[in-house]
Amino acid sequence: MFIDIAKIRVKGGRGGDGAVSWRREKYEPSGGPYGGDGGNGGSIILKADEGIRTLMDFRYKRVYNGENGENGRTKKQFGRAGKDTVLRVPVGTLVKDANTGGVIVDLKENNQTFVIAKGGRGGRGNARFATATRQAPSFAEPGTKGEEREILLVLKLLADVGLIGFPNVGKSTILSILSAAKPKIANYHFTTLKPNLGVVRVAEEKSFVIADIPGLIEGAHEGAGLGHDFLRHIERTRILVHVLDISGSEGRDPVEDFYKINEELVKYNEKLGSKPQIIAANKMDLPEADTGLEKIKDEFEPKGYKIYPVSAATMEGIDELKYAMWDLLMDTENAYNTFDEEYMHYEEEDKEDEIIVRKEDGEYIVEGSFVERLLNSVYFDDVDSLRYFQEMLRKKGIIDELKKLGIEEYDSVFICGYEFEFFE
Repeated sequence: MFIDIAKIRVKGGRGGDGAVSWRREKYEPSGGPYGGDGGNGGSIILKADEGIRTLMDFRYKRVYNGENGENGRTKKQFGRAGKDTVLRVPVGTLVKDANTGGVIVDLKENNQTFVIAKGGRGGRGNARFATATRQAPSFAEPGTKGEEREILLVLKLLADVGLIGFPNVGKSTILSILSAAKPKIANYHFTTLKPNLGVVRVAEEKSFVIADIPGLIEGAHEGAGLGHDFLRHIERTRILVHVLDISGSEGRDPVEDFYKINEELVKYNEKLGSKPQIIAANKMDLPEADTGLEKIKDEFEPKGYKIYPVSAATMEGIDELKYAMWDLLMDTENAYNTFDEEYMHYEEEDKEDEIIVRKEDGEYIVEGSFVERLLNSVYFDDVDSLRYFQEMLRKKGIIDELKKLGIEEYDSVFICGYEFEFFE
């Protein structure tokens, strides 16, 4: 078991700007505002998918952006909304804020979705600002930025495929060829202390975890050779690949080896006997391999076992074995494993309408995402636009808050860094 981690940056698309436009048809003598709204930006959505096994694809691409919304058009036509970007992750992926380490969401269930970065809101066109007293608004709202954040995707990996067999049959070498794992490989007859794990990439969004389960020995079910620890790892795998030395180079009989290992599995846990299993007939490059291959085919093919001749030394048959593992995994029911970190929490404030009014060192300051968005929509050379700005300051209670802080006529107030003179 090991932890697979990917650090990525996600950013929602920007909302489109609202349009400033006018009706000019000859049969509409009164004209009027005709600008449409901008489209919302596309969001970044995480989706748990049981078909995804690892986070390997996120090592090739680390930045994901939502599509921007289109600007509004004339004739009150809305701009097209940006398309959402859906990132598929394995079931059991824990999503953390990269800066705080807080858990944002634990994607436990297949097809569970979570919006990790919202797209920006489209700005309103000038047709939206028409009122009985403001019949010709010559301003519109700009679109807002999409959310942006850096996140950690964390997945506790349990091996999908377990390589089993006696010591020195070539399991570690096969693991090193199939994955980026670098196990310590030597010609030894004793077993190692812990499994080696690696990730095998079949294609885009197709990968799985493989473990070289250290060589089992007779008596493992009773704890011999740290047998209980190794057998516990085998319990967690979905399928088994039984690696046999069919050359007999160690003076062993591959048929006997197969039965001895499987006997240990069943004695430890009867359910292991029903776990899907295929045979990798290794060391095909050595003398006597053809004879050994015929022997195990005669023994095991009638019993329904599929046999794949391979050579870890020459890489013969390795690709066929890899695709056979994947196909068998796809036909085998999965047991999901996730972990929660309940002691960690991620507090996310809703900053979309945040307004801060304060007095600092004698200066009156107004800040916040809402005010910033409002300020960006103002056309300072347009009287109607300025009036709308003042109306919104009053409607949102900003004027009342400034009065509570003691502001007086002609005092300066700093709104998102811009200096204004206060008057009623």
